[in-house]
Amino acid sequence: MSGSATEVEDEAIVLRTYKSGEADRVCVLWTRRHGKLRVLAKGVRKTSSRMGGSLEPMGHVTVQLVKGRGDLWITKHVTHRERMTTLRGDYDRIAAGLAVVEVVDAIPTDEAADEGIFEMLVRVLLTLDNPEFRPELVASSFFFKLLAHDGSGPVVDLCVNCGSRGPLVAFNAEVGGTLCVNCRSGAAISADALELIRRILGGDLAGVLRGVAPAGAAEVNSLAHDAIEAHLGRRLKVARSAATLSPASASPAASSHGPSRAPEPDVEADELRRRPGVTGRGREGERLGP
Repeated sequence: MSGSATEVEDEAIVLRTYKSGEADRVCVLWTRRHGKLRVLAKGVRKTSSRMGGSLEPMGHVTVQLVKGRGDLWITKHVTHRERMTTLRGDYDRIAAGLAVVEVVDAIPTDEAADEGIFEMLVRVLLTLDNPEFRPELVASSFFFKLLAHDGSGPVVDLCVNCGSRGPLVAFNAEVGGTLCVNCRSGAAISADALELIRRILGGDLAGVLRGVAPAGAAEVNSLAHDAIEAHLGRRLKVARSAATLSPASASPAASSHGPSRAPEPDVEADELRRRPGVTGRGREGERLGP
């Protein structure tokens, strides 16, 4: 914290923005030391504004804020910390990044600091900005890691119902993990998908994200979205759309939840439209903090 209780300086990730009045914009930030804050950026939509380019979804910034009325803070100054040009130049990376910030925005807490989530959020965006790692499984890996951080990580080494070590043939997000033949419910899970989730949660995330999408990737995407939605108690629009559009999720199993919904225009669609030359699949390759 810098200054009095009504004036702060902090590191932040921009989760979401929406218009306010003729020229202002409200930005939802996840900050390192103050948790989730709602910030009013006055005049930011004017062409002369110097802050407009900094306060976009997935932006990694340092902000100086003063307390406004109610739960709003007012921006005094904003500076970039990371430009993330690789992320912002590739459609698949943008889609994965927007899915990540949508999930963090859905966490039901305001002004309650969780530096662990902030560090995970920064690492996942830097991972998407790193051309060494492919983006297809980055968001799903983040969802599983976020559940583990919250103490709600899925059980994947035995049957969550009876404790049997196998064979494990199903995954049910509502009950918390894998199930054996006798207890099966939820979605079927292949041996490839089960091994992939174990690698993600067991320390081999870098290996998972390098090279071609591994066997079972489409199933893992679908199961990760089931798990995070069950945990948050809500359906996620952008996250589902990103999973459906991902090359790793081109199988019928990954599309079983129906057609993707259109993204909210003020955040996701505008973000995609603003990227020059981004009309479809981008470069191969690409950073979670594995």
